[in-house]
Amino acid sequence: MLFRERQQIAICVVAAAMVGGFVLLRYLPLRKRIEIVEQAKVERMLAVTKGQAQSKQLPVLEEQLLKLQHSIGNYQARIPQQRELGVFLRKIADLMNEHNLKEQVIAPAEEVEAEELNCIPVNIQCKGKLAQVFEFCRQLQALDRLVRVEQVKLTNDTDFGGEVTMETRTVVYYGAKISQEQGKVGT
Repeated sequence: MLFRERQQIAICVVAAAMVGGFVLLRYLPLRKRIEIVEQAKVERMLAVTKGQAQSKQLPVLEEQLLKLQHSIGNYQARIPQQRELGVFLRKIADLMNEHNLKEQVIAPAEEVEAEELNCIPVNIQCKGKLAQVFEFCRQLQALDRLVRVEQVKLTNDTDFGGEVTMETRTVVYYGAKISQEQGKVGT
């Protein structure tokens, strides 16, 4: 009987070693892989869900982009690559004459140079009816050249005849690359 008991103990030890070996060498590594795959599956599902949610916002973002592009217009096209200050000042004078504005003064100040854009401050002064001055300012902003109005000062005339004097400080821009290249050629 002792032999039979030893044989059963040996069988149990071998069976336990096989089960232990299976658990340690096969089941636990496969279980770990399954957990990694399940985690990756969850992460992919989250990414897909996030992508679907973002894709629903894409038409909204496209609409916003179109609105911004429309409001900005062709910004670069409104900045000439050459100074062309005389042409611009002539356009301002023509606009003032078109709106019958009196006591016209157009005085460019010292130009400011930068890396990509140069700017020229221009002080404008004129006198006329408020509607005329307003229309002049509206058309000034609509010119094909980018003009930034920094300051506008309107003053009633002393006899209250319905006319106002406008003093405006504007800035006009042009591309810096051309002017810098012209400076290099001249030296």
